[in-house]
Amino acid sequence: MTPTDHSDPVNSRILEVSEDQIVGFARSPFAEIARKSGLDLVIVTERIRAMLKAGTIRRVRQTLLATNLAEGALVAWKFPPAKLDAAFAFMEKEDPFSGHVVIRSADVQAPGAEYRLWTTLKVPSGKSLEDHCRLLARITGADDFQIMPAKGIFALGVGHTRRKKIEPGDRCHGPAQMVPTGIVHLTDHEWLILMALKREFTPEEIREPAWTARAEEACVPLDEFFRVAESMHARRLLGRFSTFLEHVKPSSTGESVTRFNALFHWAVPLGREVEGGQEIGRHEILTHCYWRDAGPIFANVNIMAVAHGVERPLVLAHKAAIDQHLAEAGIPVSHTNILWGGRSEIKPSEISPFKYQEWRTLMKERFPDQSGCRP
Repeated sequence: MTPTDHSDPVNSRILEVSEDQIVGFARSPFAEIARKSGLDLVIVTERIRAMLKAGTIRRVRQTLLATNLAEGALVAWKFPPAKLDAAFAFMEKEDPFSGHVVIRSADVQAPGAEYRLWTTLKVPSGKSLEDHCRLLARITGADDFQIMPAKGIFALGVGHTRRKKIEPGDRCHGPAQMVPTGIVHLTDHEWLILMALKREFTPEEIREPAWTARAEEACVPLDEFFRVAESMHARRLLGRFSTFLEHVKPSSTGESVTRFNALFHWAVPLGREVEGGQEIGRHEILTHCYWRDAGPIFANVNIMAVAHGVERPLVLAHKAAIDQHLAEAGIPVSHTNILWGGRSEIKPSEISPFKYQEWRTLMKERFPDQSGCRP
């Protein structure tokens, strides 16, 4: 029987590559995973297929840098406690444009601690984040929400298996490069190819050649599919080809990839956000690091990052190492905080303008009294 746990030595070897080391677009992604892991292609496809069927891997897909394809933001939501769980369920199951949905907790005295639900949100270019949030607030009964768009990206890549070996303070040489955000507009032809490109792989699709059927799905020749995909990569629209682990829920053997999910906050001086983000984003433990202006409710936090770990003390040690590095780099911090993740659901945000219009029409039919916002 093929082993399916992430801790199996062969599976770990594959996952250390397949989670976040295939950057951009690859014409033969599974062959590239095999090459980088030093394993035979047959073994790699067999193991990924088995882990996907078993639920160890929850999805296999080409990721997008959606901040350059759609209007996006991190949104913090304030709910009456009695409405929090129902709001989580709605964002998780009913809103395909809300991606990460996480209930977080902080010290009760921390600025903004009453904002318990945190989501990522994408809406197609030309649509309004504010309008979408107002509609969600009316449907779910939110008291308030704070929208925090990304102004720059310093780190983005999951890699939980690889990060288990990282020690507090481990960081890359030199400052992290900031990727600026800005919307790139696609033609209808490009959207059709993108929709086929980003769709999750089924177990039966874990094979080489990987993209032939997707080109047929988009009704284009394979060389045209490659041309458009590589053009999107050149325009910084594609993230990585990735296998996403079920990192919180236990596997069939009862083992979780991670147990603790921490959202770190720092407020660095105005005008030094890029410098602060570059020094924070250097730390290898971080799966995400962004420049986001949170405003006075959150003590003017402007750099946010996410780290995961199996042991809480180790996550805290990583945070302490980053704080020490900031002090040594001469970057003052007026406020810092940790928001611990609890109940969570991680799903890709839909960004299709066609899907968005369908969803707004459906919401108007289901919630006629709450859908007064313009579509």
